[in-house]
Amino acid sequence: MDRIEVNYRALLAVAVVLNSQRVMHSLWEAITAEITKVIPWARATVTLYDPEVDGFRFYVFATTMTQVVLQRDAVIPRVGSGMGWAYDHKIVHCRPELKRVQVFPEDKMYVQEGLGRIINLPLLVGDKCLGILNIGSIESGVPDPGDLEFLTQVAMQIAYAIDHVQAYEQIDQLRAQLDKENVYLIEELKLTKNSDSLVGKSLAFQTVITLAREAAPTPTTVLILGETGTGKELIAQAIHDWSPRHRKPLVRVNCAAFPAGLVESELFGHERGAFTGADRAREGRFELAHGGSLFLDEIGEMPLETQAKLLRVLQDGMVDRLGGKRPVRVDVRVIAATNSDLPVAVKEGTFRADLFYRLNVFPLVLPPLRDRPEDIPELARHFIRQYCVKFNRSCKDIDQKSLEGLMRYTWPGNVRELENVIERALILSHGPLLRVDEQILGSQASVSNGASPPAGLKELERKHILQTLTLTDWHIEGSDGAAARLGIPPSTLRSRMKQFGMKRPAAG
Repeated sequence: MDRIEVNYRALLAVAVVLNSQRVMHSLWEAITAEITKVIPWARATVTLYDPEVDGFRFYVFATTMTQVVLQRDAVIPRVGSGMGWAYDHKIVHCRPELKRVQVFPEDKMYVQEGLGRIINLPLLVGDKCLGILNIGSIESGVPDPGDLEFLTQVAMQIAYAIDHVQAYEQIDQLRAQLDKENVYLIEELKLTKNSDSLVGKSLAFQTVITLAREAAPTPTTVLILGETGTGKELIAQAIHDWSPRHRKPLVRVNCAAFPAGLVESELFGHERGAFTGADRAREGRFELAHGGSLFLDEIGEMPLETQAKLLRVLQDGMVDRLGGKRPVRVDVRVIAATNSDLPVAVKEGTFRADLFYRLNVFPLVLPPLRDRPEDIPELARHFIRQYCVKFNRSCKDIDQKSLEGLMRYTWPGNVRELENVIERALILSHGPLLRVDEQILGSQASVSNGASPPAGLKELERKHILQTLTLTDWHIEGSDGAAARLGIPPSTLRSRMKQFGMKRPAAG
């Protein structure tokens, strides 16, 4: 068997092994093993070009030399190096007499190791150079042209193998990102019933819509203010949908839904081993929202220690994972919302003044439903249509008497309360016209628009909430929490607790 055939068979074996790899770590091991089989060498390395440092990093490093001067953790600069010359010119560069002539700075280190010759072979895929295959030998002299051609073919197979693995890894990353985005898209569908339905023709509401449309195309942070149930989440969704980021997800975080110790991990992510139970690295909501928007609901409930880290992200776009060594750059548009009085919270020391000013760039104040009663008929009919589809009912409209009752009611729970009332009424109604009796609407149905409920009713509500909190050991969230037992969202319950000055009794 002649030498050409031997080289051909060896090259074919290399190609089969290398092109069967799908993971970069396994590929480096395979390259090391195959180079050992087919190439006589004293030092064999594969370096890839890193544009961030404009230089080359070692990924395969093998040597039989007793003294190693140029270590694998070194970064070889592109400018002024032999690797850089081969990279820029995309041709092989051989220095056959290292001990007599050192052309590049790294050549002196090769001589110190005892090498007599070094060959730099570009790793080419089409017109793109990925890095350099470097083959060093003890002997000096010009290599045999056949051997040099064989090395060039080996370098080509290595380049194609690296390119394939990088493509597979990129596909895996895209698939993983798509899976994450799908999770959040599913979550959005669960959380928002009408993200595309902003119902209301009143001047107060249309003013908000106009301002939201003005803010949407910009990267400006938006702070949405308003009572519980006024539709802050819907406005946040609309701002995202109208923005250039609409093809990326709107990731939601309820700042009041997580214990203080978990908020940071949820927002900023963590590395493996960062705390007990952190058995793997996890991206935070900021990283998941990269390129899109992040909706921070109930921002007023965020712990002070977390507020400082949030301020940094807003200022320089850098996220620090818990237990992480390097910050991660993110591109996220932040939309925050609260029913709290943040200026008061700043005075009380529960909310950072610098964070408030950073968030309050473009405030949007949502009017309560009692301030836009002209929108109630349209909203009621909108919810009727929505729940007729959901419950497979054929209700056409709401009767006039019921509509008048809805108009007189003060709606302390705002639009969300109206939706709940329509849903309950539709469950109990089977005719073509929806009727909402006073029992469904509640004991405040007779209260005139704009008036406050009687003190006696407030006291009954306070006692009822307190009793429920006591029965649930002051657990708000969850299927057996106080909010679920009361039939209201956790955010509404927290708002009521704040109004009544309720705090969990100290232990002991």
